[in-house]
Parts: sequence; C-alpha cells; structure tokens
Amino acid sequence: MEKLAKMALLADFYGPLLTEKQRNVWDLHYQQDLSLAEIAELEHISRQAIHDLLKRTERILAEYEEKLGLVQRFWAEREKLMEIKELSQELVEQDFTSSSAWKRHQRIRAIIDEVYVNMSDE
Repeated sequence: MEKLAKMALLADFYGPLLTEKQRNVWDLHYQQDLSLAEIAELEHISRQAIHDLLKRTERILAEYEEKLGLVQRFWAEREKLMEIKELSQELVEQDFTSSSAWKRHQRIRAIIDEVYVNMSDE
C-alpha cells in the first residue's frame, strides 16, 4: 500500500489518540498538502521541529497499529466481506425453497452491499 494511503488509514483509525498539535500538523501536511516550511510559519516553530513532529507522529501511529492491529483487521474483514458478496451474487432464486427465503437473501445482499460501500468510503 502506498505510504500516503497507509498513513491516511492510520490517521483515520488512531488520529483521535494523537495530541491536538499532532493532529493539526498532520492535517496541514497530509490533508492540506502544506510544506514543512509553510506549517512552520503557521505554527511559529522551526521547519526541523515540524519534520521531527511528523516523524514522531508517524512512529506513534505505526506503534498503535502494531499493538492494536485495527487497520490490518479492517482489511481482513473487508476481504471476507468481498468474498461473501461475490458468493451471494452467484445465488439465484431457484436455489431457494421458497420465495420468502429468496426475499431474505436479497435483503441480506442489500445489507452486505451497504456495508461494503461504507467500508470502501473509509
């Protein structure tokens, strides 16, 4: 996974655990694409201090993931859901013994599709 995408996911999952300053500098650099010099000017500290803060924040986020594994679990669950979605799409009405069973299956598929779309948006 590309570094920027990985960092964005880590921030999505663990951002609330960062300090306000870490979140702010992270947002300015990764979300708003400001340079280190631009952030340093806004924050009234040196460019080196911004660099160090970003590197420390990256390390903190990576440590959270190493300990908690939420991003890894998210991807694993997403893969399982994708497999369930594909398997359910292979079922046809004739596979069911009653029309009510077919309707339940269609409702389950709709929920899976909704969850999958929401997971893809994150």
